[in-house]
Amino acid sequence: MARAHKPRAGSLQFWPRKRAKSIVPRIRSWPSCESAKPLGFAGYKVGMLHVIALDNTQNSPTKGQQIALPVTVIECPPLFVMGLRFYKNTVYGLKLISEVLADNLAKELDRKICIPKKKKQEIPQEFDDVKLLVHTIPHKTGIGKKKPEIFELAVGSKNKDEKLNYAKSILGKEIKLSDVFNEGSYVDVHAVTKGKGFQGPVKRFGISLKHHKSEKKRRSTGNLGSWTPAKVDWRVPQRGQMGFHTRTEYNKLILAINPQNITPAGGFHKYGVVKNDVLLLKGSVPGARKRIIKIIDTIREPVRKEQYQIVQIVK
Repeated sequence: MARAHKPRAGSLQFWPRKRAKSIVPRIRSWPSCESAKPLGFAGYKVGMLHVIALDNTQNSPTKGQQIALPVTVIECPPLFVMGLRFYKNTVYGLKLISEVLADNLAKELDRKICIPKKKKQEIPQEFDDVKLLVHTIPHKTGIGKKKPEIFELAVGSKNKDEKLNYAKSILGKEIKLSDVFNEGSYVDVHAVTKGKGFQGPVKRFGISLKHHKSEKKRRSTGNLGSWTPAKVDWRVPQRGQMGFHTRTEYNKLILAINPQNITPAGGFHKYGVVKNDVLLLKGSVPGARKRIIKIIDTIREPVRKEQYQIVQIVK
């Protein structure tokens, strides 16, 4: 009998496969933008639906037809700009040199950090980059959470004076989803995946079960490596942590922002009723329900841009 072809499961791109340090994903690269605006936003994953949409994509085999698309619903309450951070370029990368905090900080921040009594208001004379220090407002949602998440957002524009003027204008104010993204644009999604715990190589990497006549074990790797050199290669599938990893998915299409009548009767399963701005992304998004999702402008433009017009949202 011919041997079935089965490529290896589990990408070798990610190593080591360990738990994320924080449930709030870290963004290492920001896109470039000509206009001064926040380059990202954050929301909470609600769940998935599917929509009936009219395909208007050029050269598509279903152009002009109605097709069904899976969509992910993300609730995006406004973000509060609590401070500005100034950076200086060094041989070791960007270095934080100063921080300016707003006067009207929310009381919920006491759950996360110790709010300083004396706040710096001096802007440094020399700096190379400025970023926004923002926090979420989870009590405006229905997920039952009060402690906010704090993180940085980069600002567009190549002129640092234009960046500074925009950052000062929104310090101590809220920014909304519509200030950052538009319908039909592409975004990158950063999130922490669902945690699966400590798993064996069969579930973790998809290796086949050994024959019943094999020695001792059935769900283990057949051979860890050679005697010489006496070393186990990192590519050998072994047991370990599975899930709860920081991952990025590129080029997610924004199908709609704030569509009407999105919440089904009785609310979303294991989430509840959506009360804030809503983002509909085509396809799936990593992470569990109620988990924070960071969304930024796409770093690399898609080769083929898709266009859809939503006809019906199936709840």
